[in-house]
Amino acid sequence: MKNTRIKVAWVGLAAAVLLAPFFAARAAIESMLPQVPAKPCGTVTVAAASDLTFAMNEIAGQYQKASGCSVQLSMGSSGNFLTQIENGAPFDVFFSADIAYPKKLEAESLAAPGSTYLYAIGKIVLWARNDSGVNVSKGFSALQDSAVRKIAIANPAHAPYGRAAEGALRKAGVYDSVKSRLVLGENISQAAEFVESGNADAGILALSLVLSPTMKDKGRSWNIPENLYAPIEQGAVVVLSSKNQQGAKNFLEYIKLPETAALLARYGFARPANASSGGRH
Repeated sequence: MKNTRIKVAWVGLAAAVLLAPFFAARAAIESMLPQVPAKPCGTVTVAAASDLTFAMNEIAGQYQKASGCSVQLSMGSSGNFLTQIENGAPFDVFFSADIAYPKKLEAESLAAPGSTYLYAIGKIVLWARNDSGVNVSKGFSALQDSAVRKIAIANPAHAPYGRAAEGALRKAGVYDSVKSRLVLGENISQAAEFVESGNADAGILALSLVLSPTMKDKGRSWNIPENLYAPIEQGAVVVLSSKNQQGAKNFLEYIKLPETAALLARYGFARPANASSGGRH
């Protein structure tokens, strides 16, 4: 009987020794994930600018893993989302490509007071497919070539990236010579689709989309000098009519974590000065 106990003890000890690296590795992985306080949150409905498509999918996945709360994403034009929220659309959090929109919602008492947060600075690039023949390394002068028949940008009427593109073309002094060849996407993702599919010869796109897994190896880009367009300050806000205020606040707090800011930086978003402090803009 004594020998049996000793044998069982040795088996247990051996198993513990063998499994120790597994549990240590698991604990190391979990420790790298930003943790969210365990509070009731249910499903968080997020309206986000389409330049965030790939970054936000990754963020939502990590958030769900870290918190156990689900995230429902809707991607589109910031201006269109603004109008929808003003008309009662049931979103919990709004991630705009222009911080002016969240500020407007706060001013209209349609967003939680004091919740507007500057989460990223966006950038634009001139992009063309590898097989297009457009030499984007020449910058905007490449667009002067008559062989470039269509140039895709987001619609400046409601898409901040479209306004940045138009502003850059105007400041560079080439807008008048290319305006007849501009094709407007409903949002920056659609503009990217125009160029990626070959329906446009070149496009002025969000750096975040150009760096995405689906586009990064398919074309060439030229970084548009930042002095040619106003900074694309991107802001988020908690929608006042949210049915899940606590979940919305938790998700926005998650966006403020350094780990999330680092993820956004991988997609080409500049880190705002307030990202480390969680402050407002």
